[in-house]
Amino acid sequence: MFDLPEEMGLIAVAVQQTQGKGRGGNAWLSPVGCALSTLHISIPLHSNLGQRIPFIQHLVSLAVVQAVRSIPGYEDIELRVKWPNDIYYSDLMKIGGVLVNSTLIETTFHILIGFGFNVSNSSPTICINDLIAKFNREEGTELKPLSADCLIARTVTVLERLIEIFQEKGPNGILPQYYKYWVHSGKQVRLHSEEGPLAWIVGIDDYGYLQVHEEGQGVESVHPDGNSFDMLRNLIVPKH
Repeated sequence: MFDLPEEMGLIAVAVQQTQGKGRGGNAWLSPVGCALSTLHISIPLHSNLGQRIPFIQHLVSLAVVQAVRSIPGYEDIELRVKWPNDIYYSDLMKIGGVLVNSTLIETTFHILIGFGFNVSNSSPTICINDLIAKFNREEGTELKPLSADCLIARTVTVLERLIEIFQEKGPNGILPQYYKYWVHSGKQVRLHSEEGPLAWIVGIDDYGYLQVHEEGQGVESVHPDGNSFDMLRNLIVPKH
């Protein structure tokens, strides 16, 4: 990938994986019916996104959701983003995820984006076509099922546009779209431990970290503690 011309894209698409990897080395189940791919992109270090590389996972999660919800008729399919890198059915069930690895060579970030989401496989959780079928039953519509190939292509196309907007306008060009689809509005989390202080989630900062408001403390950016399987458990306020 390091020898590719900068303007050339590279993507690997799998029908099934036998050794899929998730965050922290966890196994990623990859049955037939998932959209599974790894995308290579190049980002200049001295650019809006190059200075805020953690935002890439948010852009990809948003691209997956918009790939479905930008199709006429499919706007109300309950697909959402969960910070920092999950795709969810409403706020109930994980339907996909994103894993980003970056290598800086001179002044260029080489980014490998792995993303997988359930399209036509009802296990291990639920899939996009299940949500479409549910919507058809409830609303009396006749939306057609979608294919993994179609949604991978749409995701990459949407991602290219989101990157263009981010490079031109920075986080503020993207955040209104991100908040439209995220699951965290009005939600609370605990800081430091299971018995730690409660804080309200208010947004994400200019570098892609979660912002919370703890009473009497104002708004602070927080990081996962690195130990919990759920990234929103035991969030840590970093020392300045």
